[in-house]
This record gives sequence, C-alpha cells and structure tokens, in this order.
Amino acid sequence: MSQTFDVAVIGAGAAGMMCASVAGQRGKRVVLIDHAEKLAEKIRISGGGRCNFTNTDAAPQNYLSQNPHFCRSALSRYTPQDFISLMKRHQIPFHEKHKGQLFCDRSAEDIITMLKAECDQGGVQWMMPASVKSVLKVGELFKIITNQGEVMASQLVIASGGLSIPKIGATDFAYRIAKQFDIPLIEPRPGLVPLTFDLQGWQPYVPMAGISLEVDIETGEKKSRGHFREDLLFTHRGLSGPAVLQISSYWHAGGGIRLNLLPSLDVGQTLVDEKTRIRKSLGNWLSQFLPTRLAEGLLLANGFKLDARVHDLPDKQLRHLGESLNRWTIQPDGSEGYRKAEVTLGGVDTRALAQQSMMVNQVPGLYFIGEAVDVTGWLGGYNFQWAWASGVAAGLSV
Repeated sequence: MSQTFDVAVIGAGAAGMMCASVAGQRGKRVVLIDHAEKLAEKIRISGGGRCNFTNTDAAPQNYLSQNPHFCRSALSRYTPQDFISLMKRHQIPFHEKHKGQLFCDRSAEDIITMLKAECDQGGVQWMMPASVKSVLKVGELFKIITNQGEVMASQLVIASGGLSIPKIGATDFAYRIAKQFDIPLIEPRPGLVPLTFDLQGWQPYVPMAGISLEVDIETGEKKSRGHFREDLLFTHRGLSGPAVLQISSYWHAGGGIRLNLLPSLDVGQTLVDEKTRIRKSLGNWLSQFLPTRLAEGLLLANGFKLDARVHDLPDKQLRHLGESLNRWTIQPDGSEGYRKAEVTLGGVDTRALAQQSMMVNQVPGLYFIGEAVDVTGWLGGYNFQWAWASGVAAGLSV
C-alpha cells in the first residue's frame, strides 16, 4: 500500500532537512526519506564536530560552477544572517573562528536537533532508514519504491549529496536519477581534498614537517585561476592545511601549484638592493622573516649554505633564492580522492535548473539541491550556506 504526499525529499542532510522543514511549515504534506541509520552524519563530523555552519561573507564569488551566476538568486534570498536568526531562535550559542567562519560553541548535534525540530514543527514524516529501489514518473506523480514501502508525491526533491566521504554513506544516487531523466551532468571530482606529492622528490623538505605559515597559493590561468591567502602546513608527505584544501578545488591533474611563502616581501629584490648593507649570513637574515627551521630547511633544499654571507653572493643567486621562495612551483601527483574530500565538485548541470526554484526545467516537479548540483563553495562554511539557501529555494517552491 502506498502513501501519497505533496512533497517527497530524498536525503535527510543539511539541504534536505532545510527544504522539508520550509515546505512542511507552508502546510505541505512532506515525507523525508534517507538510507542512513544515523541522521545527518556529515553535519555531525563537520568542523571537527562543531559544524562550520555558515560564513558571514558568503557571496556568489565564493562558489565554483560551470554556470557561475546560477547560485546568486538562492544566496541572495537566504543569507547567512537568516540562518543566524534561526540559530538564535533555537538559542544555540556560536562563535566566529576565522575569516567569517561561524561554529557551534558546543557541538554539531545542536544543528541536527534544530533542523529535526523545524521538520517536526512542519509535520514532516520520516522514512529512515529506507533505501530507495527506484523512482518512476506516473502521470503527474512520482512513484518512489523503497524497502519500507511505496510513496507517491507530486513534487520530488533530490538532496542526496555527492560522492564525498563514502564511509558515511555517500553515493551517486543523485547522478543516477539525473541520468534517468536525461538531465546533463558536469563530471564530478573531489573538492576541498588533500593533495598528494611524490615522496621521493619531497625528501629535502621532510625536516620542515609540522611548520605552518600563511602563504599565497594559486593554480590555473585566467578564468580558471584560483588564488588564496591561507595557512599552509608542511608534513612528512607533502603540503597540507587550509591553503591546499582551498586550491585543490581549482587544481587539475598534471598542473602545478604556485606558492609565495613570503607574500609581504620580495626576497630577491630586497637581497639585491640591500646586499652591501647586510652583514648577516643568509640563514640568519632569512630567519627574521620565517621560522628558523623553515628558513634553514628551504636554504638547504635549494642548495644554499646557511653560513654564506649575503654580500658575497652574486645577484643571480640571490634572485634565484627569491624565485624559490616567492614563486615556488610544485606539482602534486594526485589527491586523496573522495574518501578525504569534504565536497564533490560538478554534479547536476545547473543550466538544466530554474535558479529561483531549483526545479528541472524539462521535468516539472523534480528538484535537485545542495551538493548534488554543480555549485561548490570554498572552505569555511560556504557549502553549508549553499545547502541552506538551495533548500529554502526549493522548499518555498514545491
């Protein structure tokens, strides 16, 4: 025996619960379907368990998409301030950590509890755990066949996310539904993911493991160029930290990443201009601007002697040192893939969707929201803001 609803939402994560709660509170009969045993595991583990739930600076320029203006409508209609108001209404304490990034004071569980309460307020029915076997279009309705029974709905919202972190249940469900209805996809790939480096080539830099500093990092050219000023971490296996996660979304296999380890100093030019006045060794001089262990390690890795006197070195060598610090190019040999990726780039081509509602233009009543679509934010709360905004856009439309 099947049940009939106005709206069926598949995927009870950030976007799905947001959509279901908004639709339910508008008086729609909503069912929320999810295959997981535990609710919203990706929220639970995010931000070290405290959930970086938005960024006060979230704007369209913080997102990657083949159709970059698509996200503008949803983001302008549901802003970080709107979500902050929801948090305050539920009396959830939070704080700003860094660069507009907002985190829960206590735990990500507070967000999950809040979203579930919002759904319950809208009378949302839950089917969980329930795995979807198939989705069919029957006249004006969608028929969803699950291992818990059949559901009929006039509107169907796919909020099942992307491929990131398969160990907590990520699947390609959204892409399979898109293909079934002939909706184009942008090739998915891991985003906000640690990059890997050739271990043999990295050996000269191993002594610097554990050192962190703020750098400029970039990759790509012209329209495909990505550029950030973020913290970089040297590890035994390569480079890590927020700088690498940010740039990974712009990096393509075979390309290099460019680093400026001293963004506020043109090392080569300064050394050449002031070399007659510098009485220090190269190691001592560079240690004024970088941690001593890093300064010495970089000099040795680039073939310089620590005790070399600056005024004894030819300009050509000093400029070479400047290049290696201000314009260091290194080529990753890959990434850690979906198992470590925080998000999935690509997905449902947004040119097939209406930006006001997230509905598929050619399939009335079918919607895709959240990470399933080709809108990916930077590191720092931007992806959750897209989940809330796209969820609200669909919730107001269904």
